[in-house]
Amino acid sequence: ILRGLSSGEDAPEPVSREDLAARIAEGSVTVLDVRPADEYAAGHIPGALNATLTEIERIVPTLDPAAEIVAYCRGPYCIYAHQAVAALRKLGFNARRLDGGLPEWREDGLPVLAGTQ
Repeated sequence: ILRGLSSGEDAPEPVSREDLAARIAEGSVTVLDVRPADEYAAGHIPGALNATLTEIERIVPTLDPAAEIVAYCRGPYCIYAHQAVAALRKLGFNARRLDGGLPEWREDGLPVLAGTQ
């Protein structure tokens, strides 16, 4: 599903960190961390699912098709979040990427959780 996808292909506007924090508090969004498992375990947005690009197909059955999905990775220039959004949108999901990534989230003083849950 990832073949031929580019970062600019029908790319929707990114979600701001403030907006994502509010949506997480409301429970109205699914957050997807597309970094490798060791980076996820070192620190991630609380409640985020972890799946690299090659693992997205594995988690698709667990995703709510009605929920918006916000993907993030290492920062604004990390292509993985762009590619994950493109792949999920191609599968019919309402997906967007976080404006920035975990470093920017952390710099804004937003919560970060370590571990695998």
